[in-house]
Amino acid sequence: MTSSTATTPQPDGGETSAGTELSELSELSDPKEPNELKESNETREHTEPGKHSEPGATDPDVTGPGGTPRAATGPGEAGPDAAGTDGAGPDATRPGTGGDAFDRDALPAPDGATGALLRSLLSPLRGRVVLAAVLLLLQQAAAQAGPLLVAFAIDRGVPALRDGDHGPLVVIGAGYAVCALGSGAFQYAFIRASARVNQDALLDLRGRIFRHAQALSLDFHERYTSGRLISRSTTDVESLRELLSEGLQELLAVAMSFVYISAMLLWLDLGIGSLAALSFVPLYLLVQLYRRRAATVFSTRSTAIASVIVKFAETMNGIRPVRAFRRERANDEHFRALNDTHARSNGDAMLEMARYVVGSRLVGNTAVAGIVLWGAYRVVEGTLALGVLAASVLYLRRLYDPIDRLGMFLNSYESAAASLHKIAGLLAQTPSVPEPDRPAALPERAGATGPGREVVFEDVRFAYRTGGEVLPRFRLTIPAGQTVAVVGSTGAGKSTLAKLLARFYDPTDGRVLLDGTDLRDLPVPELRRGVVMVTQEAFLFSGTVAENIAIGRPEATRAEIEQAAKAIGAHDFVCGLPEGYDTDVRKRGGRISAGQRQLVAFARALLADPAVLILDEATSSLDIPGERAVQRAMDTVLRGRTAIVIAHRLSTVEIADRVLVMEGGRIVEDGSPAALVDGAGRFAGLHRAWRESLV
Repeated sequence: MTSSTATTPQPDGGETSAGTELSELSELSDPKEPNELKESNETREHTEPGKHSEPGATDPDVTGPGGTPRAATGPGEAGPDAAGTDGAGPDATRPGTGGDAFDRDALPAPDGATGALLRSLLSPLRGRVVLAAVLLLLQQAAAQAGPLLVAFAIDRGVPALRDGDHGPLVVIGAGYAVCALGSGAFQYAFIRASARVNQDALLDLRGRIFRHAQALSLDFHERYTSGRLISRSTTDVESLRELLSEGLQELLAVAMSFVYISAMLLWLDLGIGSLAALSFVPLYLLVQLYRRRAATVFSTRSTAIASVIVKFAETMNGIRPVRAFRRERANDEHFRALNDTHARSNGDAMLEMARYVVGSRLVGNTAVAGIVLWGAYRVVEGTLALGVLAASVLYLRRLYDPIDRLGMFLNSYESAAASLHKIAGLLAQTPSVPEPDRPAALPERAGATGPGREVVFEDVRFAYRTGGEVLPRFRLTIPAGQTVAVVGSTGAGKSTLAKLLARFYDPTDGRVLLDGTDLRDLPVPELRRGVVMVTQEAFLFSGTVAENIAIGRPEATRAEIEQAAKAIGAHDFVCGLPEGYDTDVRKRGGRISAGQRQLVAFARALLADPAVLILDEATSSLDIPGERAVQRAMDTVLRGRTAIVIAHRLSTVEIADRVLVMEGGRIVEDGSPAALVDGAGRFAGLHRAWRESLV
């Protein structure tokens, strides 16, 4: 059977492959009615391997090794997979509906998670935090001594100078200079200590976000965009940096100034100190009002900037289709709308800040004016010393001036609180595919002739979080070393089957066994060594060819890497690159062709030496020369291994020992390629259509 692909002219002048896409199975079979999709699992019929089963028939038995009839799957309801997103993962509500926490960028966090996160960041640094606080306390003590020294200079230094005694004024002047120098020195030491605390805490937080994002399961990443992860680790972490580097210093300075100056005012004059304390009641109410209003504004702003980053990253990642389909203007309009939303949220934040600053200055200036007026009358009456009034006014200005700085802290705090809440929500997510509590080891392969292991789907049922059941009760056995091709229309459940075997998801019910061991009992590192997937689009990281191949086994020597490439047939093209195996393939392997990237992916898989290999449409995007090169590589890499090949091309199916035809989450045909071709089922019809297209 030839693997060439015929082309058929299209109305628009282009050409398309004729008969090579197995998605045409859906056109060769009668469409299902809704009631047929919901048939009871209790009514079942046996279907012989190689025989055809009508879509609306009762569920056939799913077959075991070599096509032996086994218990079957039941007809499933149409889920995300059956809706045309084969194995696409849990569907989220579409953006804009507001019905899903993922879409609203509002992952739930436990009560107190934000504070707990901040404490966990600062707790390992508590010694340096205490040191920074002590340095700030000393700096404030030195800085706040100035007005008191002014009072002594007016009430004692100046009268002594009139009497010819210069000593008191000189001592007061020297004391003022010492306090100023001390304040500067302590401020410098505080900034150095606090900067180290800030950077260490932010370094820890970024590392936590990165490690946690990598540890989360595939279904999370299919619902939570990479742009939002970037926003969490950049924009939101930057908000925390502003709080730690500037906001906390302002808060501590304001708190210490309030305590110290209030005590000094009460000590200098009880009446003035009491009036100053009373003026803080309206300021406190103003702060509470600002916090309530700003919390909502900053949460909206954090979501808005994340949407901007998501759109930017999505557009740049898809720049080829953007240019090909002239999406520039539409994308520009969408981006402008998102940017306008972000600008409005920024404007709302600035407006709230302006309201607070104006209100706080009004309260502070009114209080100072009233105290100065009352104090002046008392000086005239002789009940208050002029130096005490001067010192009190200086202290009052120092008391109210930081209120503006408190506004800056509140601005940083509300922004950081909104960001921390989103980060805490992200870190609160747990993997849906967790590590086992009691890990089990795979049994030794005594007397095995190859690396392959037996795979069993035992009464497996799988449904996505949205409730769509993709695989009803499903049983399947694949003997060790057998290559099984899985074909079917889009949405039949092929990729879902592969993802369950790779344990990207756990089944809703039942077990997936590898040599009798439940995949959920295997440690993830051992599972990843035993089961490897090669996808349709081979992903290469920035770096050399050798580094990308070595991902399969990082400890491999250069000789082993080159041997894997030779076995696959990639050695010649690699040697033809400018630096051979040391050639940087750049972002996503953009320096080499799709077929060459796929060969590198196969070399990576061969080097990993897995027991089970999953090929998910590994040749569907290649041209004929590239497909033939990859098929030769597949012959090498599949030898002796258990393999599941998700196929859209009949030429790929030819290498299989066994073919499964899936429809609606169940197996409707099972047998060798030759047996199915000789039959009268869907696969035979597809094969005939393909052969006719080659004539």
